[in-house]
Amino acid sequence: MTENKQDEIKVVVFDLNGTFYNKSSKEEFFKFISRKKPHKLAYYFQMVYYKALLKMNQIRMTEFKENFFNYLDNIPPEQVEKYAREFWKEEFPEEFNKEVKAKLDRYRQEGVQVICATGALEVYVKPLFELYPIDAVFGTQTRYDGTTYIVEGKACKDEEKIKRLDKHFKGKPYKIVEAFSDAKEDILDHAEKAWLIKDSGKLVPYSKS
Repeated sequence: MTENKQDEIKVVVFDLNGTFYNKSSKEEFFKFISRKKPHKLAYYFQMVYYKALLKMNQIRMTEFKENFFNYLDNIPPEQVEKYAREFWKEEFPEEFNKEVKAKLDRYRQEGVQVICATGALEVYVKPLFELYPIDAVFGTQTRYDGTTYIVEGKACKDEEKIKRLDKHFKGKPYKIVEAFSDAKEDILDHAEKAWLIKDSGKLVPYSKS
C-alpha cells in the first residue's frame, strides 16, 4: 500500500466463517449437500482425516482445501452454485452476526467499499452476496476438471488476502479502515481498527503485536 493519503479508497474487510457467518460454511455446506445427496456422507471420515493432517502441519492449507472439498466431486460448478443459493437462503440473515452486519450496513450506506476476504471456496460463497451485495468477494479460487475441484494459486489466507486486495485496486491507494476476523491474521494488522470475533459472537478489539 502507498503512503500517499490523497484519494485513498476507504475499505472495510471481513472474514466469513465464525465472523460474519456465525458457523463454519465448509461444515454446514457439507451437511446441506449430504441432505441432497446422502451418499456424500461417506466423505465425512475423509474430511476428519484431512483436518487432523492440517492440525499436525502435515499438509499445506491449499492441499487441505483440495481434499476437504472432495465431497463436491462430480458436482459441476453450475450445480454447486444452485445448491449454494438454496443453502444461503436458509442461513441468511438469521445465522449471521448482527453486530458485524450492522457495521457493514453502515459502511455500505456511507460509500465505503465492503469486501469479504475468506479462505472458503468462491464457487459456493459468491451466491451469498447475491442476497447481501457488497463491492468484492475474495475466496479460494478453483477450477473444475470435470471430476474434482483444483485450487488455483494459493488458498485465500493471511498474506494472500493482502495480495488479492492489492491486485483488486491495481495500484490505487487504499486504506483498510476496519477489519473483522475470528482469528489473528495479517489483514487485522493492516487495518486502522480491527476486531476479533469470539465464539460467543462478541466483538473484541484486536491489539496489534
